[in-house]
Amino acid sequence: MAIAFIIGIASTALIKSFVDNVIMPIITPFIPGGAWRTATVDLGPIVISWGAFLGELINFIIIAFVVFIIAKKVLKEEKVEKR
Repeated sequence: MAIAFIIGIASTALIKSFVDNVIMPIITPFIPGGAWRTATVDLGPIVISWGAFLGELINFIIIAFVVFIIAKKVLKEEKVEKR
Protein backbone atom coordinates (compact mmCIF):
# COMPACT_ATOMS: atom_id res chain seq x y z
CA MET A 1 0.00 0.00 0.00
CA ALA A 2 2.84 2.41 0.84
CA ILE A 3 4.51 1.69 -2.49
CA ALA A 4 1.30 2.54 -4.38
CA PHE A 5 1.03 5.79 -2.41
CA ILE A 6 4.60 6.79 -3.25
CA ILE A 7 4.15 5.89 -6.92
CA GLY A 8 0.90 7.90 -6.94
CA ILE A 9 2.64 10.99 -5.58
CA ALA A 10 5.46 10.65 -8.11
CA SER A 11 3.05 10.19 -11.01
CA THR A 12 1.05 13.22 -9.89
CA ALA A 13 4.21 15.34 -9.99
CA LEU A 14 5.08 13.93 -13.41
CA ILE A 15 1.63 14.64 -14.83
CA LYS A 16 1.60 18.14 -13.33
CA SER A 17 4.93 18.85 -15.01
CA PHE A 18 3.58 17.45 -18.31
CA VAL A 19 0.54 19.72 -18.16
CA ASP A 20 2.52 22.80 -17.10
CA ASN A 21 5.36 22.36 -19.59
CA VAL A 22 3.78 20.63 -22.60
CA ILE A 23 -0.02 20.98 -22.69
CA MET A 24 -0.46 24.53 -21.39
CA PRO A 25 2.13 26.16 -23.70
CA ILE A 26 0.04 24.79 -26.58
CA ILE A 27 -3.16 26.21 -25.06
CA THR A 28 -1.63 29.54 -23.99
CA PRO A 29 -1.96 31.29 -27.39
CA PHE A 30 -5.73 30.77 -27.20
CA ILE A 31 -6.02 32.36 -23.74
CA PRO A 32 -6.36 36.16 -23.70
CA GLY A 33 -3.49 37.84 -21.91
CA GLY A 34 -0.89 35.22 -22.81
CA ALA A 35 -0.14 33.86 -19.34
CA TRP A 36 -2.50 30.99 -18.57
CA ARG A 37 -1.84 30.86 -14.81
CA THR A 38 -2.87 34.48 -14.41
CA ALA A 39 -5.84 34.43 -16.81
CA THR A 40 -8.83 36.02 -15.07
CA VAL A 41 -12.32 37.26 -15.75
CA ASP A 42 -13.37 40.49 -14.02
CA LEU A 43 -17.05 40.76 -13.12
CA GLY A 44 -17.12 44.06 -11.32
CA PRO A 45 -15.59 43.51 -7.87
CA ILE A 46 -15.41 39.73 -8.46
CA VAL A 47 -12.26 38.32 -10.07
CA ILE A 48 -12.40 34.72 -11.28
CA SER A 49 -8.97 33.12 -11.80
CA TRP A 50 -9.91 30.57 -14.42
CA GLY A 51 -6.37 30.04 -15.73
CA ALA A 52 -5.14 28.26 -12.61
CA PHE A 53 -8.39 26.30 -12.46
CA LEU A 54 -7.96 25.20 -16.09
CA GLY A 55 -4.47 23.86 -15.32
CA GLU A 56 -5.70 21.90 -12.31
CA LEU A 57 -8.69 20.58 -14.27
CA ILE A 58 -6.41 19.24 -17.00
CA ASN A 59 -4.18 17.67 -14.32
CA PHE A 60 -7.21 15.97 -12.78
CA ILE A 61 -8.52 14.66 -16.10
CA ILE A 62 -5.17 13.16 -17.07
CA ILE A 63 -4.65 11.57 -13.63
CA ALA A 64 -8.20 10.17 -13.62
CA PHE A 65 -7.70 8.73 -17.11
CA VAL A 66 -4.41 7.06 -16.15
CA VAL A 67 -5.95 5.58 -12.98
CA PHE A 68 -8.93 4.33 -15.04
CA ILE A 69 -6.66 2.61 -17.58
CA ILE A 70 -4.55 1.00 -14.83
CA ALA A 71 -7.63 -0.20 -12.93
CA LYS A 72 -9.15 -1.59 -16.13
CA LYS A 73 -5.98 -3.57 -16.91
CA VAL A 74 -5.70 -4.88 -13.33
CA LEU A 75 -9.33 -6.01 -13.28
CA LYS A 76 -8.91 -7.66 -16.68
CA GLU A 77 -5.85 -9.57 -15.42
CA GLU A 78 -7.76 -10.74 -12.33
CA LYS A 79 -10.56 -12.15 -14.52
CA VAL A 80 -8.03 -14.06 -16.63
CA GLU A 81 -6.34 -15.52 -13.53
CA LYS A 82 -9.64 -16.72 -12.02
CA ARG A 83 -10.44 -18.95 -15.03
